[in-house]
Amino acid sequence: MTKLVLPATDRVLSRQTGWVRGHWEALADHLLDSLVPYFSPGSARVVLPGRPSRSGTDSDELEGFARSFMLAAFRIGGVRGAGCEKLIERYARGVANGANPDHPESWLRLTPRSQQMVEAAAIAVSLHETREWIWDRLDTRAQEHVAEWLGGFIGSTTHDNNWRLFQVVSEQFLASVGAPYSQEDIDGGLDRIEDWYVGDGWYSDGDGQNFDNYIGWAMHLYPGLWTRMAAATPGAQYEDRLKVYRERLNLFLEDAVHLVGNDGAPVYQGRSLTYRMAAATPYWMGALLDSTPLSPGQTRRLCSGIARHFVQHGVPDERGLLTLGWYDTFLPTTQPYSGPGSPYWASKGFIGLLLPPEHPVWSEPEDSVPLDDADQVRAMRAPGWIVHASRHDQLVRLVNHGADHAPPSESNGPEPAGDPHYDRLAYANHAGPELADNASRIDNLVSLVDQQGRSSTRGRIRRLGIGARTASSWHQAWLGDAGPWPIETTSIVHGGWEIRCSLVDGPAGALVRSGGYAVASNSLPEAIAGDSGGGAVWSSARTADGLLSAVVGLFGYDEAGVHRGLGANAFGAHSATPYLTAPHAGEPKVLVHAVLLTRDALPPQALAEGILVTVHHHEITVTLPGGDVELVTLGNR
Repeated sequence: MTKLVLPATDRVLSRQTGWVRGHWEALADHLLDSLVPYFSPGSARVVLPGRPSRSGTDSDELEGFARSFMLAAFRIGGVRGAGCEKLIERYARGVANGANPDHPESWLRLTPRSQQMVEAAAIAVSLHETREWIWDRLDTRAQEHVAEWLGGFIGSTTHDNNWRLFQVVSEQFLASVGAPYSQEDIDGGLDRIEDWYVGDGWYSDGDGQNFDNYIGWAMHLYPGLWTRMAAATPGAQYEDRLKVYRERLNLFLEDAVHLVGNDGAPVYQGRSLTYRMAAATPYWMGALLDSTPLSPGQTRRLCSGIARHFVQHGVPDERGLLTLGWYDTFLPTTQPYSGPGSPYWASKGFIGLLLPPEHPVWSEPEDSVPLDDADQVRAMRAPGWIVHASRHDQLVRLVNHGADHAPPSESNGPEPAGDPHYDRLAYANHAGPELADNASRIDNLVSLVDQQGRSSTRGRIRRLGIGARTASSWHQAWLGDAGPWPIETTSIVHGGWEIRCSLVDGPAGALVRSGGYAVASNSLPEAIAGDSGGGAVWSSARTADGLLSAVVGLFGYDEAGVHRGLGANAFGAHSATPYLTAPHAGEPKVLVHAVLLTRDALPPQALAEGILVTVHHHEITVTLPGGDVELVTLGNR
């Protein structure tokens, strides 16, 4: 067991975070050193404690090796091998033994759509970035074994999403070292991602509306890494694609800079969040490809903020390990494909170490990012999001009217239940959805609840439009096999508030339930529900550290409550979600409520007093504090 020891903070070079390159190197070294007791005798596998993935332990042990190898590769490459002799020897030995089909620790062969394809891409990238220190030092037989193992990609099939890029980078590495490969596979994968480009620098990760961190740590990462490999391959043509990738990454970062709080906390949304520091990947890639709207000081400020945030919240754990969870171990954050080595995709977030110490991203002073200076509102039309963030309480809130991770094909029957990492109307950087299998689906949803207690979910999101401060969508609500009933919602962002105007169809006798953010901590949040008079019901929950979630009925609601959860939230053992309800009479019903997540001491009932709502049929006029007026017409689907 080793202890994380970081250098003293440097407030001269890094006035916001105090972190410089030495902090990143110390954290990388600590993570790598802490894995040593878990290496197999031949160094080809890392046998970590924790829940196994659905792919089995052989795959999980390869995963631990491959993903940590990427971290080692960035550490080695950035200092050109200086002082990394033990790392070089350990991973060179592991590569030689793992690729050797006759060795007792040999890796699983690559078969179509197998998890080992993911890990093979990590090994290919790592061998490229450490070619001078590892690949070139392997004997001829070991190189042949590696080429044969990676050659399992040739002519094979992957899942039709970011996995296409695993084949691309692996076969490009083979081409760069003169081994057999398929140019058709490489071109086919790169051509396929063009089908998923949706504009403004955004891709969908496969068909559909799949928007999350994978866009930064996969869809922009691997094409950029491919260009580095192609540049090292005699005769390879990559300049035209590189130009496109650089332009897109630059555009993406104009949005992505708003997805992290000024305390470094990333928005909790999407799958594979156990990769944690990997959220820093696209910012570093912008510097690596010289394709970023951010200054070098802004890039380091963002990335160091993310890494420091997780360290301050106990990551890695006391063993020096990255566990399956967000801060602590929390399995509902993970997916069935997540094994004990899965969190080491955090390695991607260390790709900035490839930039040498004299690079401006390390040598120039930190710069402020937009949220350091003022509150922010950013409409992101490609993913269908509006992000609104407040400087003083370090909160970033993501209003979601476009990302659902649902199968793209329509069906006549009930839709698949929504994924809580995608189906909520809003996400944040200090609050997350309720995730346990038995958790009630209340937070950040407008849903129907029948007399048996069954509630509808939000599966496929149908977009209706997005403006500077408003966004609209609708979805089909099902109660078992009964339905569908359309639920349409328009969100209006005003400062830290969101006003939700909904048109809800449903069966007579059902309830409409509308939830706010779930807040969580390791102690029981305080919960209150009240009535401000005139029908303005409200409820709130506040954690011990002052994070307040509130919902306020502005039209149509008649009851309020707070739902408590235990072991259902990544941000703490005890969670609470305020909600409102209204009876449904069987005719389309208009409802309006305000949602708040803040650290201010604002009484929730003050929202009801500060916002004026008038309703005429399906037309809603919302007068906001300060006099701004928003007009909403529902029923546009």
